[in-house]
Amino acid sequence: MKDLRDEIKSKPQKMKAIDPISQILDEENYDNVILYDPDKKPIEFEQVAVIPVDDDNQTTQTLYTIMIPVTPMQGVGEGEGVVFKIDEVSHDIEVVNDEKIIDKVLEIYQQLLMEGEGEQGKK
Repeated sequence: MKDLRDEIKSKPQKMKAIDPISQILDEENYDNVILYDPDKKPIEFEQVAVIPVDDDNQTTQTLYTIMIPVTPMQGVGEGEGVVFKIDEVSHDIEVVNDEKIIDKVLEIYQQLLMEGEGEQGKK
């Protein structure tokens, strides 16, 4: 897969009142997220999930988000998700290209989905 790190930047543009990180972390906000490529062209993403992943020392967590591009993106098939790492300190977001991290995020996401289905069945 093409290295997408340089393809997408999350620095908020002046035309957006809310930055992408705040939008993603807002549990009440399900609006699509707009990120920008190096040429300042907007790329729209549908939010799927925010996934906390325990770091190796298990004392901290790193946040990741899975989003599906609504705007066609080179190297990403229709309906495929993209995993991003959220840096709450620098207020930045970056594409994850490490397959181990992607697999871990998707595994946790699947577990959360299965737990959610189990909870719905109890109602």
